[in-house]
Amino acid sequence: MASDAAFPQGFSRRRFLHTTLAAAGGVGLAGPGALGQAVSGRRTAVDQVALGKTGIRLSRLGMGTGSNSGQVQRDLGQEGFNSLVRYAYDQGITWFDCSQTYRTFEWMGGALKGLPREKVFIQSKIPGQPEDVLKTIDRHRQVYDTDYIDSLLVHCMIQKGWTDGWRRIMDQFDAAKEKGWIKSKGVSCHSLPALRTATTSPWVEVHLVRVNPQGWRMDGEQESVWDDNRNEVAPVLGQLREMRAKGRGVIGMKILGNGEFVKEEDREKSIRFAMSRPELDAVVIGFKSRAEIDEAIRRMNRALAEV
Repeated sequence: MASDAAFPQGFSRRRFLHTTLAAAGGVGLAGPGALGQAVSGRRTAVDQVALGKTGIRLSRLGMGTGSNSGQVQRDLGQEGFNSLVRYAYDQGITWFDCSQTYRTFEWMGGALKGLPREKVFIQSKIPGQPEDVLKTIDRHRQVYDTDYIDSLLVHCMIQKGWTDGWRRIMDQFDAAKEKGWIKSKGVSCHSLPALRTATTSPWVEVHLVRVNPQGWRMDGEQESVWDDNRNEVAPVLGQLREMRAKGRGVIGMKILGNGEFVKEEDREKSIRFAMSRPELDAVVIGFKSRAEIDEAIRRMNRALAEV
């Protein structure tokens, strides 16, 4: 886990470029969407979609940067990781799922440098209960070299009734939102009791939910991060429907079973399932290669054309 130590006084935060990209001389920054470009108005993996009623838009497919706590992406090396992020962006993937706990956390500012900030959606997560929440949030802004985080989540919640014990953290998220440091707030859950609490809480604006038709690595009744390999799908779908009815932003994760769907038929089944769920605004997949990005976009595009 990254340290919460403050940056040196006088730290000058770099800003994302806003419009002028030609001088970058970089890797295809002119415009995203090569593989996912919409044809004849069809829905695609890289459409810009609404995140519930937050007023925020993001690409339907996002790139996860935390497979096995980010070790999968870190094994690419920093240059390889940067190149993969840029490739994802060039294909039309404009949102990136990050966390303070991921081994890629400190790399994200460099990976995103030069991309137009107004076109990028950054989701980040804070674990536990830091003593100085605003200081921790500010560090995320510094690491990502940005003035604001689009979506900031309480990370990996497993406890029933967690909102009672996390009130101080939630209040500080609210304070950060008032300051313009974050645009939306929410939670990622890893148990059904925690998920139910999140659904009932009016504080939550964005949900990051484990979902796939196989029930693999999905939320179960036990209050643990990994209670069972396989769980029932129906209870999670019930929560998704309630979230949607309340206008929440809903993002699906573990679409490919934590990267454990090695058979093509499992990946196809899961992506088709996710694209058929009207409750999901977007999904995130942890990638380690360009081929994986290309495959996900193709499968999503085919699925979306048929639903």
